[in-house]
Amino acid sequence: MAEPANGMQAAADPQQAPAGVSLDIRGLNAFYGPVQALFDVSLQLRAGEFVVLQGLNGAGKSTLLKALMGLEVRTEGSLAYQTATGPQDLAPWDTWRRARAGLGYVAEDRRLFTGLTVRENLRVAAGGGAASQEARVLDLFPVLKTMLGRPASQMSGGEQQMLAIARTLMTGPRLLLLDEPCEGIAPVLVEAIRDALLVLQADGMPMLVAEQNQLLAASADRLVLLVAGKVRGS
Repeated sequence: MAEPANGMQAAADPQQAPAGVSLDIRGLNAFYGPVQALFDVSLQLRAGEFVVLQGLNGAGKSTLLKALMGLEVRTEGSLAYQTATGPQDLAPWDTWRRARAGLGYVAEDRRLFTGLTVRENLRVAAGGGAASQEARVLDLFPVLKTMLGRPASQMSGGEQQMLAIARTLMTGPRLLLLDEPCEGIAPVLVEAIRDALLVLQADGMPMLVAEQNQLLAASADRLVLLVAGKVRGS
C-alpha cells in the first residue's frame, strides 16, 4: 500500500474520535476468509483507560485485538485512533503503519526471540533511544534486571510474559493491546504484571486487555463482555 507524502492518512471523518478518546471502534466486522468472527463491534477506549475484554474461548477477544492491529483477519468498519497528529482512520492501514503510529501489541504466544538474551530481545525492538527506554522497562519489571544475559528460552512462562510486554514498551507505544497476559502464570507474577500495568495507566497509557484472570479484571476501569463475536455488556 502506497504511503501518502505526509506519512499519514486523514480519517474519513475527523470527528470519529471525540476529545479524550484514544480509540473509537464503530461497526467493526471481522472475517477469517468467508467466516465472520466479529459482528458490528463498537467500543471506545479513553485516554488513560484500562479496559479488560472478557468472554469464553472463541468469543472473539483475540480476534478483536488482531483486527485492531491489522493481523490475519479482514475487517469492515471504522477504527478511529488518536495519533500524535490527530484522529486517523486505521482501517486502510497496514500493520506496520499502525505500529509506527503507536499501537503496541503483545500476542498471546509472546513471539520472543528465544535464542536471544533478555537484553538482546529488548534492544532489537528499541530502535533509537534504547538506553532510556531500557531503564524505564527494567524499573517496571525489576526481575528482568537480574537476567539480562539469560536466553529467553531459559525463562519461566511468567518471566517470558514480562519480557514480551517490556519488549513492546521498548517501541514507545501510545496505546497497548495485550492478549491473555496472565494465562498460566504464577499468582506472584500476575501481581507484578498487574502492578506494572497500573503504573503505565497512571502515566496516561490506554490499554485494552483480553484477560480472564480476576485479579487483573478487578483492577480495570471497565469490563467489556464479548459473546459469539458481539459486545454484550460493558
